[in-house]
Amino acid sequence: MAVDEETIYREHPCFGPHKHNKGRIHLPVAPGCNIECRFCDRKINQIEDRPGVTSTVIKPEEACAYIGKALERCPELTVVGIAGPGDTLATSYALDTFRLVKKEYPQLLRCMSTNGLLLNERAEELIEVGIDTLTVTVNAVDPEIEAQLNNKIIYHGKIYTGVEAAKILIHNQIEGIKKVADSGMLIKVNTVLCPGINDKHIEEIAYTVKDAGAHIYNIIPLIPQNELKHLKAPTFYELDAARQAAYPYINIFTHCAHCRADAIGVPGEYDIGSEIYMGRINTKETFSHG
Repeated sequence: MAVDEETIYREHPCFGPHKHNKGRIHLPVAPGCNIECRFCDRKINQIEDRPGVTSTVIKPEEACAYIGKALERCPELTVVGIAGPGDTLATSYALDTFRLVKKEYPQLLRCMSTNGLLLNERAEELIEVGIDTLTVTVNAVDPEIEAQLNNKIIYHGKIYTGVEAAKILIHNQIEGIKKVADSGMLIKVNTVLCPGINDKHIEEIAYTVKDAGAHIYNIIPLIPQNELKHLKAPTFYELDAARQAAYPYINIFTHCAHCRADAIGVPGEYDIGSEIYMGRINTKETFSHG
């Protein structure tokens, strides 16, 4: 049975309309990715504080032991999330993990993030597993714009590039959101705001994903790196303007804490991932997307 929206907004730190002191654990069980974003730089290290980065990759059968350790140190923990460091649907590891978590810790909300390339065809499996909340990263709904943000996709064993790749990705994202939304699952859409590329496109993304069934929209500032390192990060005013453009169509989330794929704790307050996983000591702000 699906968890009601009021409970999710109250218990999930990445869905509630206001910042609160609920905690989450990210399980870094999904190593591989099936798309190549021009701004993404996935790494296994101990210093970078952003999605796509983890100090380790764990196996599904190890996940519940880590959750137990985390609950001892973080009683505020209400959410088990899987957000990488690769894509959660590119392999079976994330859904296998959630099946184990559902049996061992049924009281915890189950949250998953995906780029959405395989969402359309794996929606029914995702629903069957019992995911409570889903985040889909949608950076454009115009293939010409998406092609500027994405180098390639690997889809059913074949590499696609350019506008052709973008069309496949966008179609699967939107159709997948529709299928999952029809089940009653709460959906958040993330967009990485890239000045000069998709900053004038936010309104179209917002009403498109809302029409597909998304509930919340999270606009994230680009961290210039990889092939988009020449771009400037959006200013506060540019980020605010993007949020204002989306606001008439969908609820806006503004408290994103730019979490790593192995984060544990209360977002924006403390992170004990270094204690639970490995010796992660120093961090630096290099957030790109999540």
